Amino acid sequence: MAALRVGQKFAGSTNAYLPGNFARFDVILGGVTLKVEGRLGDDPALQMKAPNAGLAVIVHQTTKSNVRYTKWEKFGKFARHKGFADVLATHQARGLPEVNFLERYRRFAKSLVAVGHGRGQDGPVGLETEFVAEANPYTDALEAGFPVRLLYQAKPRANTQVEVFEKAPDGTVSVRLLKTNAEGRVLVPAQAGYEYLLDAVVIRPLEAKKTRSDPVWETLWAQFTYRVPAAP
Repeated sequence: MAALRVGQKFAGSTNAYLPGNFARFDVILGGVTLKVEGRLGDDPALQMKAPNAGLAVIVHQTTKSNVRYTKWEKFGKFARHKGFADVLATHQARGLPEVNFLERYRRFAKSLVAVGHGRGQDGPVGLETEFVAEANPYTDALEAGFPVRLLYQAKPRANTQVEVFEKAPDGTVSVRLLKTNAEGRVLVPAQAGYEYLLDAVVIRPLEAKKTRSDPVWETLWAQFTYRVPAAP
């Protein structure tokens, strides 16, 4: 079982199995892609039996949603926090209103789960933006850190901010900001017994015919969760 959760720092409400909100919902295991099937309203949204042991890659993509900004300060805080302070000047240069404008967003999430022995390897799954693990957190030695690559439209995303949420066994969550290198790679510290959530955002302009009813920005959220097993 696995829950779809929306919130911050590993906390938040769960989303039930509502296929109308999903653009994609799969489990990849042993090179086989299995579409997640469920009953309307199931919570947790993923309730299926794995056909065999290995590294399961859960893939979830949402449909498009909009958020309206009624305060310029809120948009500014978001843009700066995600490493896009230049977007504010671009917004003004485009002659867009500073209140009552829309942003369209989509989420592209992956989660690595060990089933049984947990052996296997992650790889690109065709999301518009995604993290790809270059090691297996359940079976590989991670003393030097956990190597991850960030992609956008199947290409490495260089010099991009990655926000790392690290959840300790006692439930406390710490946050750090890292940046990918020229090849889109980043080395994430890995502590045994901890859970991790990685987050990186693409923000791109949209041309709107009517700025009050059409979104003028689109954000694509790449998110990645996994756990580093506790030492035996």
